[in-house]
Amino acid sequence: MKRIIIFASGSGTNAENLIKFFHNSDNASVIQILTNNPHAKVLERAKKLKVSALSFNRIAFSKTNDILNILLASKPDLIVLAGFLWKFPEHILKEFPNKVINVHPALLPKYGGKGMYGIHVHEAVVKNNETETGITIHYVNEHYDEGAIIFQTSCKVDKNDNAEDVASKIHELEMEHFPKVVDKLLNE
Repeated sequence: MKRIIIFASGSGTNAENLIKFFHNSDNASVIQILTNNPHAKVLERAKKLKVSALSFNRIAFSKTNDILNILLASKPDLIVLAGFLWKFPEHILKEFPNKVINVHPALLPKYGGKGMYGIHVHEAVVKNNETETGITIHYVNEHYDEGAIIFQTSCKVDKNDNAEDVASKIHELEMEHFPKVVDKLLNE
């Protein structure tokens, strides 16, 4: 059975979707949720879905081996960033090469980089009168949103769309495609 660990910072809708997708799978399961936000709604979702969850601070993540040691002990086949807002530290990436992936709410390389997450991305898409946007699932490297692209899909941005409309379209794409891409990666 393949093991998935999810890192999330917020509400956890993508994490919940992944947990449910793999709930009855013979191939993989989500074994743990890790969050940098002790008040994140993802913790409630994990509890409700009976998945182990833990919050941590920046020192445990970046300055010590605390989170690395948890990951090494858990032996994940894939580490999935689902709305996780901190840059992933190099010492963890070195231990899990090509095992850390992220979903980004834009068609990279557009609208990536530090500070480009969630509503900030959608506001930029609308402000720049883009006619399409989408999601990018990519490997995580030492730079924000610059890892190799695994999968992209797009949706139309209508003239009258505001950032919330775009966010809703992106959310639909994430819900539909993210679990399938994770499953495919685990089967390669």
